[in-house]
Amino acid sequence: MYRDHNCGELNISNVGETVLIAGWVQRIRNLGSMKFIDLRDQFGITQVVISENEELMNIANELVTECVISVKGKVVERSNKNTKIPTGEIEINAEEIKVLGKCKNVLPFEINSEKTGEVREDLRLEYRFLDLRNDKLHKTILLRSEVMKTLRRKMDELGFTEVQTPILANSSPEGARDYLVPSRLHPGEFYALPQAPQQFKQLLMVSGFDKYYQIAPCFRDEDPRADRAPGEFYQLDFEMSFAEQEDVFKVLEDIFTTVFKKHTNWEVDKTPFKRIPYREAMEKYGIDKPDLRNPLVIQDATKLFENTEFNAFKGKTVKIIVVPEGGNQGRKFFDNMTEFAKEEAGANGLAWVKVEGEYTGGIAKFITDDIKERLEKEYGVQENSAIFFIADELERAQKIAGQVRIELGKRLDLIEKNVYRFCFITDFPMYELSDEGTIDFNHNPFSMPQGGKEALETKDPLDILAYQYDVVCNGYEVCSGAVRNHDPELMVKAFEIAGYSEKEVETRFGALYNAFQYGTPPHAGAAPGLDRMVMLIADSDNIREVIAFPKNKKARDVLMRAPSAVTEKQLKDVHIKIDIDEK
Repeated sequence: MYRDHNCGELNISNVGETVLIAGWVQRIRNLGSMKFIDLRDQFGITQVVISENEELMNIANELVTECVISVKGKVVERSNKNTKIPTGEIEINAEEIKVLGKCKNVLPFEINSEKTGEVREDLRLEYRFLDLRNDKLHKTILLRSEVMKTLRRKMDELGFTEVQTPILANSSPEGARDYLVPSRLHPGEFYALPQAPQQFKQLLMVSGFDKYYQIAPCFRDEDPRADRAPGEFYQLDFEMSFAEQEDVFKVLEDIFTTVFKKHTNWEVDKTPFKRIPYREAMEKYGIDKPDLRNPLVIQDATKLFENTEFNAFKGKTVKIIVVPEGGNQGRKFFDNMTEFAKEEAGANGLAWVKVEGEYTGGIAKFITDDIKERLEKEYGVQENSAIFFIADELERAQKIAGQVRIELGKRLDLIEKNVYRFCFITDFPMYELSDEGTIDFNHNPFSMPQGGKEALETKDPLDILAYQYDVVCNGYEVCSGAVRNHDPELMVKAFEIAGYSEKEVETRFGALYNAFQYGTPPHAGAAPGLDRMVMLIADSDNIREVIAFPKNKKARDVLMRAPSAVTEKQLKDVHIKIDIDEK
C-alpha cells in the first residue's frame, strides 16, 4: 500500500520499472519548471523529480522537509549521476505523490546538518524522535542492534543458556544506591530494581545450569558521567559452573575479539590480553583503568629525593613522568600543564625540568649531579626529555600523576590511533576503608578471597586480595567479574569483616545463604558493559550517543518528562506519604 521498494535499493537495473517508495523529505530543490526531492528512509536516499505536472507541482509546493510522503513513478537513468550513494545512477519520475505524515514548517533544529552537534543537548533529547533521524546517530543505534546479535550468537556458540531474571528484586550492596519500588500488596515494604542480576545468576549455578547469560538491564542511582548512563544500563551478564578465573578470561577474550573485529576496522589486540595487578596499575598509571595506547608511565622517585633540599618533596611520595622529546615544548606548555594539575587534578603544584644538555627550568637547581645520574640510568631520562614531578601523600600522588599522564598523552598527541588496547586488571583488594573509616567491600561482596578462610581469619582486611577482575579498553572499564564465594561459612566471615552479622546475611541474602547449604558448584562470571562496548566501537566519547532514549546529565528524561509528580491516589495505593521541605 505504501511502498514496494525502500529508498536504498533501486539501481540502474531497475530502469523502466514503475515503483512505489516512501520516506521522509530530506531536501527540496526548486529549479522552476522542475523540482527535485531527496527522499530518505532507514536504508538510503532516492532522488525524485517532478516536471510538467501541475497537480504534482502544487502538492510539492506544500511539502516541507521531514514530512512523510509516498511516491509512485518510473525509474529513469540520471543524467547527472551521484557516485557517493548506491542509488545515485537513477531517479524516479513522479507520477503520484501522497502526503502520509505532515510536519511543522519550523523544526527545533536541523536534522542532518554539520551543526547538529552544536545543538544544546537537552533540546536534542527533548526531541529525541527527531534527533534519531540523524544519519550518524541512527546508524549507531542500528550498530548497537548488530552488536547484540553478535553477542547472542557468540554466547550460544560457547554453550551458554539465555535466562531472564527478575526486575522487581531485593536490595543488594553493589556499591551504589538502589532504586526502590513500593509494594501495594505489602504495605511498608519495597522491591529494589537490580543493580545487577548477581544473586540470581549465582542461584542458577546452584540450580544446575552449566552456563548462563542474558543481556540484562541494571539500575543504579549514580551521578551521571560522559561514560556512564544515569539510572540504567545494559550488560552481557554471564556465569559459569565449575569454572575458575582462567576459564572466564578465555571467554572474555573470545567475546571482545569477536565483537570488535566484526564491527570495526581498527586494530584489535591479540589474545591473551595483558594482565596488570591492581596495585601495579595504580603505581604505573595512577588509575585502575589505564589507556595502554598512551606510552607514558609513572615511576616512583621517592627514594631518589629522600635527602632533597626541596621542601615541597620532603616527607612526600614523589612520582615522576618522563616524556621523551618533551623538551621541545616551550614554557607556555609547562605553565599550562601546571595550571591543569592545580585546577583539574587537585594538585598543589606540578614541578618539572627539561634536559637540554643541562637540566633547565622549573626545579632544575634541586636536581643534583647524583640525582641526574640516577635519572638517566634508572628512569630512562635522555637528552631532550621533559620530566614532571608530583609530590603528595601516596594515594593523592598516584591519582594526580594518573591525570597528568592522561593529559600529557592528549596534549602531546601520543595516543595510538585506530587501535583497541585491552588488558585485565586483576587482584583487586577485597576491602577498602569507607569515608567513615570503617571496613567496606572494595568491589563485589560475593567474591572469593585469595587465600580463602585462612586469609579472612589471619590477614589485615586491607591486605586481602580477591579473585576479582576488570577488562579495560582504551581507558574505559568495559567489564567486571569475579570468582564467586560459594562457601556459606566463608560468605558469613567475609560479610562479618564488612560489619554484617550472620543474621543480617541471612536476612538480606537469605536466598543465597540458604541455597549454599544444598551443594554449590564452584562458579565464576563477568559482565561486559553493552553501552560502553558500543560507545568504543562507534568511536564516541559520550555514552548518551549510543542509547536510543537516554537521560540527560541531571538524570532526567526530558522527552517523557520523568521523573515526575504522581497523584495522591497513586501514592495512597502504595502506602506512601511525601515529606519534602518546601523551599
